[in-house]
Amino acid sequence: MTTTFDRRRFLLGAGGLALAAPAFAQPGAQESSDELQVRVENNSVPELCAEKDNIELDFISPRVRHMQIQAVHPSYINTIQSDRWAPDWSSCDLSPDPKFFSQSRRRTFWETPEFWLTGYTFPSFWRPNDVPVRVGDKVEKGLHMIQVWMWYRERAEEIMAIYPPDGYWRGRPLPFEDMRWTAYGSSFLVGPVEMQERPIVDLDELVFEPATRTFVLKFRRGGEARITVKGADQDRLTLDVSFSDAMPGGRPFAALRSMYTMETMSDAAIVGWRNKRGKGWEESPVIDFKGASATEFWVGRHLPSRHNLSAPDMVFSRFRGEAAAEK
Repeated sequence: MTTTFDRRRFLLGAGGLALAAPAFAQPGAQESSDELQVRVENNSVPELCAEKDNIELDFISPRVRHMQIQAVHPSYINTIQSDRWAPDWSSCDLSPDPKFFSQSRRRTFWETPEFWLTGYTFPSFWRPNDVPVRVGDKVEKGLHMIQVWMWYRERAEEIMAIYPPDGYWRGRPLPFEDMRWTAYGSSFLVGPVEMQERPIVDLDELVFEPATRTFVLKFRRGGEARITVKGADQDRLTLDVSFSDAMPGGRPFAALRSMYTMETMSDAAIVGWRNKRGKGWEESPVIDFKGASATEFWVGRHLPSRHNLSAPDMVFSRFRGEAAAEK
């Protein structure tokens, strides 16, 4: 992307995104007295196609008003010599998917020297692209995807992708050490998750607030959520999430979507969780996970995969109620 700004004057340094440094949640972190336990339900199904999201983990609690989501490089990231990210369409039949056609376009519709948003309209998508995206008094319509970019080490790095028509998000940290690029993997949903052919969050409007780097999700079923980019470095991307209300109809407040055909052909193969009564972390293969109550939940891989090898693990944590979220 070209710009009239001299980006070299705004380098962010080795630490990544120049924001107030959050106290990142780490697996095994001490729980606090106001930490909520939420229900995690597994609605995953077996699948042969490596390009279909057959993994669905739903997060449910009527009390949650705040949480943290992190995309963290996998434990084996420093062993990668040659990355893999090409799609595998074997055993796939996507012909039944609905298609809505549009005129393709690409536009960077907001930018600063170190941070910018680029929107895309694809030739076709499985849902209508009717969710307006607003930044200040400017409104963009007809976008299928928004990329969130930042300037780091003299080059542009994409750290997040958002799909307004169905409410899907994908995040990744900055590239590890001297790697030039890392893959996206699992997706996540924030808001009242419902089934419309597949799990979605139905948005009425998506608003970006540049001063705080916050996305405001206004839901068609009522209420809203705020997702703030709190930090991005070569280890993790950290998002702070808050909700205005409980989810209507007892729906999940968040969900993770991913793919799994076998452990070495997956974006998510193992889940780990802790709860208030447990003395340590518990683990399970994702496809066999029976559901659990958790104060912190990790989804990722222990073994390298032939699919999106460098894609990050995902961590859901710091679940809080209304009073705790206001502190």
